[in-house]
Amino acid sequence: MISGKYFDDLSVGDTFETGGITLTEGGIVDFALVHDPQPFHVDKVAATESIFGGLIASGFQTIALTFRLFRDTGVLTGTNLGGHGMDEVRWLAPVFPGDTLRARVSVEVLTPSRSKPDRGTVRFLYRAYNQDGIEVLSLTMDHVMARRKADI
Repeated sequence: MISGKYFDDLSVGDTFETGGITLTEGGIVDFALVHDPQPFHVDKVAATESIFGGLIASGFQTIALTFRLFRDTGVLTGTNLGGHGMDEVRWLAPVFPGDTLRARVSVEVLTPSRSKPDRGTVRFLYRAYNQDGIEVLSLTMDHVMARRKADI
């Protein structure tokens, strides 16, 4: 069942707010052990001695969670056909155990496909914030989105 937004439902400037997710120390370490096993992600002692002063989440985990938060809004449900990539990834502040992330995702550019009229590319600007309103992540991501059949 499609409940998401079609390409044609979106306008530049549309903004979507997500719910939140709180990171745990165990969740941070588990992710990092598999995907990014740097000392400041997996070793509390080494992390305390690092420039961060404590254990922090991998930036890749922050990206994955930010995407998940947006996915959970339902905007992409049944209409997201995949992606072309990410640009302008910026990790702006560390994410610590106990931080609660929320995201604000805005439509930046809409580009109808010239060769495949059943779809278009939406460039979304993702911004993630912690519980104190500090921006921790910014990136743009291009999603291929289905178009409404009546508009083709």
